This record gives sequence, C-alpha cells and structure tokens, in this order.
Amino acid sequence: MQKEKKQELELSVVMPCLNEESTVGHCVDEAKQFMDRNHISGEIIVVDNGSKDASARIAAEHGARVITECRKGYGRAIRTGIASSTGRVLIIGDADTTYDFLHVDALYELLANDSCDMVIGNRYAGGFEKGSMPWTHKWGVKFLSYCGRKRFGADVYDFHCGLRAMTRQAAKRLPFHTEGMEFATEMIAEAAKKKLRIKQVPVHLRKSEYVRKSKLRMIRDGFRHLGYIFTESKIDAR
Repeated sequence: MQKEKKQELELSVVMPCLNEESTVGHCVDEAKQFMDRNHISGEIIVVDNGSKDASARIAAEHGARVITECRKGYGRAIRTGIASSTGRVLIIGDADTTYDFLHVDALYELLANDSCDMVIGNRYAGGFEKGSMPWTHKWGVKFLSYCGRKRFGADVYDFHCGLRAMTRQAAKRLPFHTEGMEFATEMIAEAAKKKLRIKQVPVHLRKSEYVRKSKLRMIRDGFRHLGYIFTESKIDAR
C-alpha cells in the first residue's frame, strides 16, 4: 500500500522559549489568529530550551507544537525549530510579547510572493514603545549592526531584531553553526555570502506587559557578536 504523502504547510512560526510561562500563550494565540484570519495553513512551533516553569505545557494548551531542546542557547533553539518545521515560509520571533505576531503580513507576503529570500525586522524604522529597550541596548545594536554591514556587505540596519523570516529553500542553503545570541548575526551573514535577496520591514518593539527576566546580557552577548564577526573575517582571509 502506497504511503500517503504528508500535506505541505504554507507557514511555520518558530518561537524559541526559555521560562516564558506568562507570555508564550499570548504569542501563540496571536500567531494562530494571523493564520486563521488569512486562511493560511500552518503550524506554531515552540522550542522549549530547558524552561523550569510551565512554558511548555501552556504553549501546548494554546495549540503549539512543543519541541524540547536541552542544549542551551538562542541559536541552538532556533536551529532545532527550523529543522523540525514543515512550512514553505518560516517566521521566527521571540515568545515574550515584545513582537506582534498578529500583524506579520509584511514579512509573510514578501516571501509568499517570492519578492525575496529573507526578511529582517527593523525596529529603528518601526519604533520602540517607551520602556521596551534601554538606550544602551539601542546604541549597542546600532554599533554591532554597523560592524555587520561593513564586514558582510549586507544592507541591514537592525541585525538583532528578534522578528525575522525566510523561505524554507533559503534555510536549506544556509550552513548555521552558532548556538548563542550571535546566531542573529550569523543568519544575515550567511545569507549575504550566498547572495540571497534580503529585505527589511519596519517592526514595532512593544514593552512586555508581564514581569519577566530579560535573557539579554549586553556585554556578554555583544562580545559574542563581535567575536563572530572577527572570527569570520579571519576564516575568509585564509
């Protein structure tokens, strides 16, 4: 008997998650509403990266497919989510309510219409809600994005925006290796090296309505990004 072919999905929304029990359900609901409103066949994948709270249970209760990734790291979680996804278009975003999954039309449509291979959100164009990000982080991201543009020739102004998207075909072409926050830089760098078509859309950064502990460590993560940029320079110079 011939095995029935699995139906291909149009969209996969991938959310890395670490101790986000107060926010992940809201994010899953928004992503689901976006798909329902636009009649898109899709899935929501929450990659639980070793949460010690009820994040995984709550995500599942709200309709997400939960995958456990015990190896810690932002990049590691996203890579696992991408590998487990089945959608033709992939949207990646944080599970902390700072990004609006209900209005990701611009990211999705550019990829669904084959206008580009990757879309990166630009918070400097979309704006920051008061209290959403310290001024030190804003300037730090500006500096690191400048370094990334110069090093990799990618005309991207917000290298670290947590809301981004790409096609499945693009993801298959990119050899990801990093496991930490520097994955945000690697994703753009590898796309630039492969001459993929990258576009940007304004993204508004919201302040989370819930009390939560930030995962971002400005100095540590900043040096990880710089380390990646300089390490890649040495590799390419050989």
